[in-house]
Formats: sequence, C-alpha cells, structure tokens
Amino acid sequence: MSFFLPRGSARAGAFELEITPESAGWAYSGLRVLALEPGGAHAFDTGADELIVLPLEGGCVVRVDGEEFGLEGRDGVFAQVTDFAYAPRDARVEIASDGGGRFALPAARAERRLAPRRVPAEDVPVELRGAGRASRQVINFCSPGAFPADRLIAVEVLTPGGNWSSYPPHKHDEEIPGEEVPLEEIYYFEVAGEHGLGYQRVYGSGPGREIDVLAEVHGGDALVMPHGYHGPSMAAPGYDLYYLNVMAGPSERVWRFRDDPAHAWIRSTWENEEMDPRLPLTRAGRQA
Repeated sequence: MSFFLPRGSARAGAFELEITPESAGWAYSGLRVLALEPGGAHAFDTGADELIVLPLEGGCVVRVDGEEFGLEGRDGVFAQVTDFAYAPRDARVEIASDGGGRFALPAARAERRLAPRRVPAEDVPVELRGAGRASRQVINFCSPGAFPADRLIAVEVLTPGGNWSSYPPHKHDEEIPGEEVPLEEIYYFEVAGEHGLGYQRVYGSGPGREIDVLAEVHGGDALVMPHGYHGPSMAAPGYDLYYLNVMAGPSERVWRFRDDPAHAWIRSTWENEEMDPRLPLTRAGRQA
C-alpha cells in the first residue's frame, strides 16, 4: 500500500478509514475511524486486537461484552480533551451514538487479554513539549506511563498554526538495547479551518529502510510509517494541526526513539526559548 493515504482512499464499509496490519504490510498497528449518523450503531469483534474507542467528534455508549461505558466525548479535537474506553482482544464491541459522531479506534495485535475500562477526561495527562516554534501539546491518553495496555501506544498531538512538531526528526525502527525499540506507526490528521492544511515529512534511516514522503495533509488523511525518520509535522500559519499517533511493535511497550544526528542539536536550543503562550490548546471538560 502507499505510505500516504488521502481521506477516502482507505474507506471500508462503515469506516471512513481502515488500516489493518494486513493492509499496511506489517504485524501490529491498526486504526479505523467510525462515522455514525444520529441514532446510529455499529458492532464488531476485536479478534486478536486490543483497541481504544476515542471520540473525535460527538459522544457515544460503548458496550464491551455487555459491560457499558458512556463517553461524553467532545465537540471536536480542537475543543477539549476527551474521555475514552478500552476494549481487549477477543471481545464483542458495540458503539452507539444518539447524536452521531466520529470515533477513532487505534488498535494493536495483543497477546494478553486485559479488562475493559473507561478513563474520564480529567484523568488524561496533558504535556507541553518543545519551545518557541517547536512548541506543541501532547495528550498522553495511552502512553506507556499513563495507561496499561498489552502493546498499544497512542497519543494525540496538537500543534498551533505556524509551529513544527515531531521535531527534531526521529526514528524507532531498530532494536538497540537502551536506546531504541521498533514501533510501527500511523499518523492520522485533522486540521482546523475549512481550508486548513499542514505538511508531513518522512525519510529513510538506512539501507533497507528507504522511504521518501513530503505530503500536504488535510483532515482525514493518514500516513503509515514502517520505518524511517519522521518529522517535522508542519502546521501552516493560521491553521492548528492535530494528529493521532498509533504505535505498536514486537518488543517491550515503551516509546524509545533516536533523533536524526544531523538535527538532534535543536533540542539544546529550547532551554533559551519560551513555550508558545497559545498552549495548551485544549483541556479536559467543556470549554467556555
């Protein structure tokens, strides 16, 4: 499959987007985006995957093997931090929404079967990273230190218009003890504004790990990254950029990466710069 997936190019049934390990040509990471009309519902089996029901827009009720979780959701990814629900492998899931909405389902092939559960928005950690024009907000809803899962790692990143994130460019495509673990990664994008746009760069990290992407991204676009340095993610001035990162791999569940040596020095400049005062763009709870 292509590395860059424009909106609609990976549509499947009720899903606006469907990326499976099989369609991506790898072994662990997956993502679907489910769109429901008001009063709509969709049921499916998780099979070998653990997954999270993450509202992008709207709220819903999630039933996992008959256990029910109400998700308040949000008006959109630029409105606030959302609550979410976790479903383990080998489970029956139903998602129903009175008001309709769109729901991301980041997933990973799992070995252990953990308990289903809901996490309220106020318990989701929000972190500010970088400084100056590299300032961004990271919502660590399923990072290794914030939420227990078998293999799945997933975070949301909000980048104010004119800023760069996923920077310096970094990679996680090799097993190097204490330095790096291999993780297959998906980026899913939303952009603020009717005509909003951003850009994403991905490039090779060595022999056998060739990739060359410089894509203009819009809401609903996605990128699959089996290897290579990824970054920067560039938010065009005037248009805030959102992306959902989904990661999983064969090693321990940890996000351990290495910067491109040519650009790693950039991090040392942040100590002399201020955080962008526009951040955080979102918080838990309804915004006034």
